[in-house]
Amino acid sequence: MANQRAHVVVVPYPSQGHINPLLQFAKRLSSKGVKATLATTHYTVDTIHTQGVTIEPISDGFDQGGFSHAPNADIYLENFKTHGTKTLSDLIKKHKGTSSPVTCVIYDSFLIWALDVAREHGLVGASFFTNSATVCSIFCRASHGHFEVPLDPKQRPFSFPGLPVLEYEDLPNFLTSAEVYPAYRKMVFNQFSNVREADWVFGNSFEQLDGEALKAISSLWPAKLIGPMVPSFYLDGRIKCDKSYGAHLWTPIGIKCMDWLDQKPGGSVVYASFGSMAHMPPNQMEEVASALKECNKHFIWVVKESEQPKLPDKFLQSIDDDKGLVITWCSQLEVLAHQAVGCFVTHCGWNSTLEALSLGVPLVAVPQWTDQPTNAKQVRDIWGVGVRAKMDEEGIVRREDIKHCISEVMEGKKAEEIKKNTIKWKKLAKDAIDEGGSSDKNIEGFVGMLMKWKGEPTLCNGHGQT
Repeated sequence: MANQRAHVVVVPYPSQGHINPLLQFAKRLSSKGVKATLATTHYTVDTIHTQGVTIEPISDGFDQGGFSHAPNADIYLENFKTHGTKTLSDLIKKHKGTSSPVTCVIYDSFLIWALDVAREHGLVGASFFTNSATVCSIFCRASHGHFEVPLDPKQRPFSFPGLPVLEYEDLPNFLTSAEVYPAYRKMVFNQFSNVREADWVFGNSFEQLDGEALKAISSLWPAKLIGPMVPSFYLDGRIKCDKSYGAHLWTPIGIKCMDWLDQKPGGSVVYASFGSMAHMPPNQMEEVASALKECNKHFIWVVKESEQPKLPDKFLQSIDDDKGLVITWCSQLEVLAHQAVGCFVTHCGWNSTLEALSLGVPLVAVPQWTDQPTNAKQVRDIWGVGVRAKMDEEGIVRREDIKHCISEVMEGKKAEEIKKNTIKWKKLAKDAIDEGGSSDKNIEGFVGMLMKWKGEPTLCNGHGQT
């Protein structure tokens, strides 16, 4: 066990999908005796409540409203760099001379400037990637100019060492649609600009799931896989009272949702959610709504309040309370863990994918953007834990295909094979993070380094090796 002199400051990008895994990593380190502080923006600091981790604010320059108050993504990211650099430095200074000065800055890989802050103070710097190793491998190759997407999507499949053969439709859309979200595309590529200067690099995945992809790119991306970063209750149970991430940027609907599920037979409910950043066009919302209404299953559909105006006219009034439940947000882990849930219709964001794998829930993949098409490819073709809905020529997944996919993963022989695979991956996820597992060993190696650290800022020399 590390002593309290070892103190990590963990800095997430302030969105739900990034806060959750970095906060969970902070809890893992705290459970092993390391003092952990989560440094998050003023706008998100009051939404985080968890045991074992201190929460302290830093500034992104938009303290009253966060990203929603920024004119655009470029200005937000530039302001976060300017204000975040200063306030993170001030936080580190505050702890100097105390019984637990800061030892290490673990930063979201989006926030490459945090490594400069760690170096300024002579601290260990560790980069944390929230995508799969497979997706990181693709982005890393592209950022180094080792991969260019041809203009013609009909060209032959793409093949890289350690990766499955990928069709054009399986690639992250930051590669296939360079004009979409240019600020975030730049940020995704910039993750790798100073990654070899970091003392440690972490990936939220595990050896059995993503190890081959990591081996093939380790000379450019020397990461240690430490996932899945899912609350301990659902995996190894070694962290007491760790049943949720502890961060809720939106208020979850709790008792009503669980009471409703308690009344449903085992494996009878379709859970549909498309993530914290979902912005579906109205015609896609209509197709999903019709599919859920017409399929012969109970359903829970998470539709954020800001998205509900896109629902078909009178859809909510037409749904019988016993048939379906439309809610604005929920504790996804609790829902996925409920015995009544039979499948998860998902955008295939990496956190949602890892949660489903960790809890053994079959998936219907409806990917939207960024890494989701690649995750969906693996869900269907590599891990065999679900199916993938098809987009038509207009980029819309139609209701008939969604209904067919739901039926495939919940009924018949294919459903039996998928369920068998989900049970296998659930066990492998638990084994990885449990005592002596591949991810646990990597975390223990990091903790051991923190125990021995004497103030040398580049102890690990960029490779996570002491």
